[in-house]
Amino acid sequence: MTEKSGMSRRKFMFTSLAATAALATRVSFAQGSQPKPAGMKVGLYSITFLGIWFRGKAMPLDEMIKWAKGHGFEGVEIDGKRPHGNPVDWPTKRCKELRSIADNTGIDIYGVAANNDLSSPMPEFREAQIAYVRDLIRMTADLGGKTLRMFLGWPGVTKHPQLAKYEIARDIWKYTHEKFSKEEIWGWCREGLAECTKYAENAGITLALQNHAPVIEDYPDVIKMVRDINSPNLKISLDVWALLDKSPEGIQKAARAVGNLQVLSHFGDDINDRDASGKVTGADYYPHFIKAMHDIGFSGYLGYELCHPLPVVNGQTVGIEYAGKKAEEAAEFMKGLIAEASKG
Repeated sequence: MTEKSGMSRRKFMFTSLAATAALATRVSFAQGSQPKPAGMKVGLYSITFLGIWFRGKAMPLDEMIKWAKGHGFEGVEIDGKRPHGNPVDWPTKRCKELRSIADNTGIDIYGVAANNDLSSPMPEFREAQIAYVRDLIRMTADLGGKTLRMFLGWPGVTKHPQLAKYEIARDIWKYTHEKFSKEEIWGWCREGLAECTKYAENAGITLALQNHAPVIEDYPDVIKMVRDINSPNLKISLDVWALLDKSPEGIQKAARAVGNLQVLSHFGDDINDRDASGKVTGADYYPHFIKAMHDIGFSGYLGYELCHPLPVVNGQTVGIEYAGKKAEEAAEFMKGLIAEASKG
């Protein structure tokens, strides 16, 4: 689609989506009871140790579960690709063995994350993605997880030693979609997600649709898709870093619009190193987000993810030790914010 036509469609879509978000707020609070104090938990999303962004091999999942327990995390979310969680590699027997390790360690496998793209103009591609998601749903159930994180569109990432990038995959995605309207792309995503949701209903798994580009522009898109499909097994993973308006007022508005549809969230690319006093800090919107999550009664997991290019030192990308340091600091930071929000 052309930039000119895309802009006009976006304007039209956001007018209707804003109304949808406002309606969602009223429905959420009218149908649900008053928000209860939240018992938010801090999880570790396994992409942090997948071996894409740091130099060296991935940390095996059984080792990562034990690492998470020893470094302040309460649960893990398994990334749905190799070498961690591609369902081709995880028959039921192996899933139950990992579940047993987690149980014995005292760690919850609370979910799995799909790296799916339901937006392709090619039906063969969409059908392959639906098959992938269906097997991930089976795997999630076998692991004892509750949620499968979902995208509408996902360009992917290219992996090469010292050269993991988003840009190449994004350029390919843009090229394959540029001749099609936003409405066409939305329709393909809706059709594919509706089918995936039926598989989730049969398995007792909740799909958590994340407010993640490129098909989704902001949280009203997520609400609209969830309302379009209208299933108790399709809910929302609202991530604050992806909101267009990260002001305190914007965060509160988004949280209230999502309301009791919120079942999962992620954080992490904007957690700072320890300062001179030893304190871990992060982006200034996090306290407002945690307060907003508390206000709506969210009691699910906030999963730490390290999923961006990392520093290069002496010509080499940093290793797994860097990922471990950042994850440990992130758990400390988020637990502090949750404790502070709970006081109010």
